[in-house]
Amino acid sequence: MSITSEQKQTLINKFQRNSNDTGSTHVQVAVLTERIKYLTEHFKLHKKDHHSRRGLLIMVARRRRLLQYLKRSDLQGYSSLIKDLGLRK
Repeated sequence: MSITSEQKQTLINKFQRNSNDTGSTHVQVAVLTERIKYLTEHFKLHKKDHHSRRGLLIMVARRRRLLQYLKRSDLQGYSSLIKDLGLRK
């Protein structure tokens, strides 16, 4: 089971830019980060789950591309998002 809809909604409410924002880069990165954290914990128990590992690698690559775009377009927003999510950069 991935993240629940309640967890996703709290992430959207925390990182949205305005009241109608559900798909901005900040929100997408936050949701992907939460899913990546869940899968990382999943792999500590299920070491041979290679099919899900491929999905994890795809999510990490997507988050990396979104962060690169955010860094190019909004450097201040990028740095605040990295700080809020606790990512290394």
